[in-house]
Amino acid sequence: MHRISPIVLLMFVLCTPLSAHGVTVETETVTVNVEEVKSGFDHPWGMAELPNGDILITERNGTLKRLTPNGLTVNILGVPKGVYQQGQGGLFDIALAPDFPATGTLYLSYAAEDERGQAGTEVLKATLSQDVLINSKVIFTALPKRGGTRHFGSRLLVTQEHLYITLGDRGHRDRAQFITDHLGSLVRLNLDGSLPVDNPFSAHDAKKPEIFSYGHRNVQGITLDNNGSTVWAHEHGPQGGDELNIIEKGVNYGWPIITYGVNYGLGTQIGEGTAKEGMQQPVYYWDPSIAPSGMIMVDSDRFPMWQDNLLLGSLKFGLLVRLTLEDGNVVSEERLFDGQFGRIRDVIQANDGSILLLTDKRNGSLLKMTPRM
Repeated sequence: MHRISPIVLLMFVLCTPLSAHGVTVETETVTVNVEEVKSGFDHPWGMAELPNGDILITERNGTLKRLTPNGLTVNILGVPKGVYQQGQGGLFDIALAPDFPATGTLYLSYAAEDERGQAGTEVLKATLSQDVLINSKVIFTALPKRGGTRHFGSRLLVTQEHLYITLGDRGHRDRAQFITDHLGSLVRLNLDGSLPVDNPFSAHDAKKPEIFSYGHRNVQGITLDNNGSTVWAHEHGPQGGDELNIIEKGVNYGWPIITYGVNYGLGTQIGEGTAKEGMQQPVYYWDPSIAPSGMIMVDSDRFPMWQDNLLLGSLKFGLLVRLTLEDGNVVSEERLFDGQFGRIRDVIQANDGSILLLTDKRNGSLLKMTPRM
């Protein structure tokens, strides 16, 4: 387990001024070009590329848009109505089912209110048909719904067999240690929304059988390694202590009993310290926090020098962070952009091997990063 070195803080790459052909960025291993594909998105949050090259982009205001390769945007109909938009709430992530080319099946996460005005994360399974969502079904509701406007989690990861849903503690930190509710947990379902028989907890003793791991504060990035065997996730710490973890079945990741962060403003200790028997240590952590966001593991012929590296956005510093891994450990960190494009909310690898980024602001953009030839 490693923390960020002060040396890393100086390792920002240099960028040339914006031009008609984009921005040239010198990294440690390759020169890349970053171009704006499209602007005008209202706080975009998640995206997924369709087999034909169109890109579906969620906006926190509850809109789902389809962007065509020629730059046209179309609003998708049938998105859940009444998405809770207060604070950190909104329409969040989108993920395609493995059989999407044949069935059009996809998943959406979003914040939703109940009749008492309490909010929580829900996940919708639907079919995309000619720019309309049909056959929609809510397959997961995080319970209990709570007051407050923060820590919804809501990143989605689809594998060949399962759907992983990240959650936050909703600002009720102690609940992350309870497996009798969903707050502060990471959930695993079958692709149809049913329960996997090998999930770690049963419904006996009021346990929530959807829970796969717990002790999380606010998980904002999740990805599968290129071997399809290891799930990586990161979460926001309090003041300091953002964590990168390998997610394992039934494991307690410690929040709020252990953390490398401290109470906002006061700087006082949270919980019992940084370690405790029976609670998992992070693979890596950041202090000060970077507020990490969407994350991928690179598997692109266009970026062979970044193969098997993790790429993740940073909301706090407007970074794209590259982590080099070795035997399940982080051996180096490189920071790109240094705020030049604003808050990086999501990162995906496109069908053509380029890297796509979303910037989180009222006039947010889709950016495309390619190696400079």
